[in-house]
Amino acid sequence: MKKAISSVQPASKLGIWGWVMFDWACQPFFTLVTTFVYAPYFAAAVVGDGAQGQALWGFAAGFAGLVVALFSPVLGAMADATGRRKPWIATFGVVFVLGSWLLWYGVPGNTDTIWLALTGFAVASIGVEFATVFNNSMMPTLVPPARLGRLSGLGWGMGYVGGLLSLLLTLGFLAANPDTGRTILGFDPWFGLDAVQREGDRATGPLTAIWFIVFVLPLFLFTPDGKKAMNLAPAVRAGLNSFIVLVREVRKHRNRMTFLVANMIYMNGLGALFAFGGIYAASMFGWGTIEVGLFGIIIVVTACFGALAGGAIDDKVGSKAVILVALVILIVMSISIVMTDRDTIFLIDVTPKAPGAGRFASLPELLYIFFGTAIGTAAGPLQASSRTLLARLAPPEQIGQFYGLFALSGKLTSFAGPIAVAAVTALTQSQAAGFSVLIVFLVVGTVLLALVKVSAGSGALR
Repeated sequence: MKKAISSVQPASKLGIWGWVMFDWACQPFFTLVTTFVYAPYFAAAVVGDGAQGQALWGFAAGFAGLVVALFSPVLGAMADATGRRKPWIATFGVVFVLGSWLLWYGVPGNTDTIWLALTGFAVASIGVEFATVFNNSMMPTLVPPARLGRLSGLGWGMGYVGGLLSLLLTLGFLAANPDTGRTILGFDPWFGLDAVQREGDRATGPLTAIWFIVFVLPLFLFTPDGKKAMNLAPAVRAGLNSFIVLVREVRKHRNRMTFLVANMIYMNGLGALFAFGGIYAASMFGWGTIEVGLFGIIIVVTACFGALAGGAIDDKVGSKAVILVALVILIVMSISIVMTDRDTIFLIDVTPKAPGAGRFASLPELLYIFFGTAIGTAAGPLQASSRTLLARLAPPEQIGQFYGLFALSGKLTSFAGPIAVAAVTALTQSQAAGFSVLIVFLVVGTVLLALVKVSAGSGALR
């Protein structure tokens, strides 16, 4: 098995960059829609209530996660059977584009459009997650094992750069303050977007769709795909049979399954951290789109550098060590966030923000930004090294199937994470209480990851 991996003929530089551009093409959806612009806008303006908006958004994210969890392993096995990944990426790319475009129709103050926005978010989430399964499974065919960490880190790093540029574009030229009608750079919104109707915030849906269409093209043009092995109908049968066999033989893959379960749990914590971080800050500190967007820029920049540096460190010290350190940082920062609000820091009263004070003028706000910086620095390596660790542990002939399981492990309880946050928030009417649920996911995931056995020869440990 190891010999087969080592004999991989590296793709050309252009082919590798085409693969890397997939992350660039997808990331604006996660940056603009799920975290820093549309999600806070949806809760504050479309729903009009932070706690209720957070709960509804969580239920939609949970539904999308459940769909991905149910079908991604079988789809991954089918991709292994067909031998080709690009047709699958194209198919689910269309689903992603349609769902993203639907977000435009979430109108502020119009509760009739809540379900349109939630449907668009759920459909887009399903499309982008399924497409990612097949993109990830291409990774071991592009570079030798010793370079997997750098390849994965480069992909995540470039993805964060793409997310950052899309965020700067949105804040600088599209999303405007409803009171002043100007963007953060002082411009009137492009294309005559109406600030009162929050059309700049709503435009993040169509923007992510167009962005994906443009920047995913290098993958289809330059990155080599696997050779066709069988037609679709036989591949469906082979994929289902292969998945059934894997389930029956799960004991033979106990170590790999331990990692996948750990990934399932801690990725839920990270996903909830990103999904609700902007909503939490918007309600806790009264931040608008500009403040949340600036906070997002800081996180994205640090995540970009973290992913690039983490990829290089991964190839030197091993994937597992990088993941463990990142998880410890995320746990500490998440606890710190729950213990901080506009009036207190770790249960100590602080001077409240003076009326009319500028942005980020209070100590709790500054600390929240620091926590976000640390979270971004840790999130990049965590995501990149998790993807790399599986590439080093999975059997080469089942790589697509295991990346389907990887998506499953990231999504099987992803509906539970947001739903748990949503349920606790709804029951307690406390965003801090709901937010604290994600800490449990991070801690349990860390404990399970510590049990995963890795060897120096696999590249998972140096």
